[in-house]
Amino acid sequence: MHKFFSNRKWVIIIVCIVLCLGFMTLSISTRNNRSMPPFIQRFGNDIVGITSTVVSYPVNVVRHGSENVNNLINTYKENQQLKSQVSSVVSTKVKDQAIQQENAQLKRQLKMNASLTDYQAITSTVLSRTPSAWQSQFIINKGSSAGVQKDMPVLGGNGLIGRVSEVNTTNSKVELISDNSDSSNKFSVAVTNKDGKTVNGLINGFDRNTGELIMGHLNTGIELKKGDKVSTNGLGGITPKGLYVGTVAKSTTDDYGTSSKIYIKTPASMNDLEVVTVAAKKQ
Repeated sequence: MHKFFSNRKWVIIIVCIVLCLGFMTLSISTRNNRSMPPFIQRFGNDIVGITSTVVSYPVNVVRHGSENVNNLINTYKENQQLKSQVSSVVSTKVKDQAIQQENAQLKRQLKMNASLTDYQAITSTVLSRTPSAWQSQFIINKGSSAGVQKDMPVLGGNGLIGRVSEVNTTNSKVELISDNSDSSNKFSVAVTNKDGKTVNGLINGFDRNTGELIMGHLNTGIELKKGDKVSTNGLGGITPKGLYVGTVAKSTTDDYGTSSKIYIKTPASMNDLEVVTVAAKKQ
């Protein structure tokens, strides 16, 4: 029974196709035969138009669907390429910024090294710096094999930032001037005002908010003003005399109007140290 209905469907389809072809043939013949009644000619044209529409509709649907799929595939590929390009641009920009910062620090160090006529400049890079001891110490990539010795001054950004506290063969530990722990060796410095008068004291603090060093234990009540230069005084026998530290940012006074505490602005940021110079005294 199923086979009968299946064959019947095919018979109906074939008959419809034959009829359509017949009507199409009739329509074409009537176009060239003006003696045929207009009604029959119009009927034949309508049949051809309907047949063409029925046949062309699925074809157009398939063609447009294929075009849409291809467009989606091309859009996806283009999107993936753009994403990779954006990632590449971002990584390149970050790398360029890091290179620019390192280049700027190297230029400052080279300029400073040229002024160290009494010292042999040993340029090095910062290897590691732990968050727990960020303002206390860091490790550099030069050691005894490069001529580094304990207690040598370390400079960055045209000014003193610390001294070597421990030396190994290929690396060394640097004690920062901003280290205010009780166990650290205090840096002895001097401030000279515009009148040529000098005030000696010790670096015994660091203001994390402003990034300024704090100088206390002043030995005199001479008035100091903003911009007065600060340098090492050589007292204590550890750090050489005459190394530039910074300038006076502000000073606080006691009840008698004399300076009791001085805030020093350093030329180098203690939070951004990548390239430093160890100053070895020439023999």
